[in-house]
Amino acid sequence: MSTSSLEHQKFLSQKKKEKRKICLFRILILILFLGIWQIAAEKKWINTFLSSSPKMILETILNLCKTNDLWNHIAITIYETILSFALASFLGLLTAAFLWWKPIIAKIVDPYLTVLNSLPKVALGPLIIIWVGASTNSIIFMALLIATFLSIIDIYHAFITTDNHYITLMKSFHAKKGQIFFKVILPSNLENIINSLKINIGMSFIGVIMGELLVSKKGLGYLIMYGSQVFNINLVIASVFILGLLSFSFYYLICLFEKKLQKKGL
Repeated sequence: MSTSSLEHQKFLSQKKKEKRKICLFRILILILFLGIWQIAAEKKWINTFLSSSPKMILETILNLCKTNDLWNHIAITIYETILSFALASFLGLLTAAFLWWKPIIAKIVDPYLTVLNSLPKVALGPLIIIWVGASTNSIIFMALLIATFLSIIDIYHAFITTDNHYITLMKSFHAKKGQIFFKVILPSNLENIINSLKINIGMSFIGVIMGELLVSKKGLGYLIMYGSQVFNINLVIASVFILGLLSFSFYYLICLFEKKLQKKGL
């Protein structure tokens, strides 16, 4: 076996060890946090009426599972998030491509995109209900407002900062704009698009929960709102905890998709 092969195997082994170490520390930090939280609750260092405890949260989740209410609420939130995420990602990529294609239009709408992205979407809640109605549509619309503009800005910025050497080379071969886009711009920015998806899934969850807080009678956002209204902190924190698990699961799925693309050499 050549020296270069041995060095490559050694490098891969070190990378695997580093990944295991990172994963281990992530788990340890979570366990340590939950452990300290539970001990503080049992020792009465904190008021469990205001801050709950891991044990009380687990009991709340189990009780919701027994009544079959939890799965229905989770399913509704997942459905709304997936739909919002898919629409926001598609619209973001499509609009960014159009703006790259038409740089004059991009220059015209650039300040408007910034303003629309910076608007406090919660303040628009009453207007959204009037425009779209107090239904699932208003929840999806709220999530789109939060995720789409950020997606457009991120992907478009990635497109216009693509290495000009590749574009100049394609132009020297008299490549058309469509060929430049599909042969250079898209392949060069796959990593940036994946990163945009990672951000989008979080933004979609935020938008869906905000929408559910306003109009929904089902979903994790509704549980959070209902729990706060009846001062059931266990229900509020349990819902937030489940929301965190769902968000992590979707993020992990996008990471797996990214790894598959990398294995294929894309």
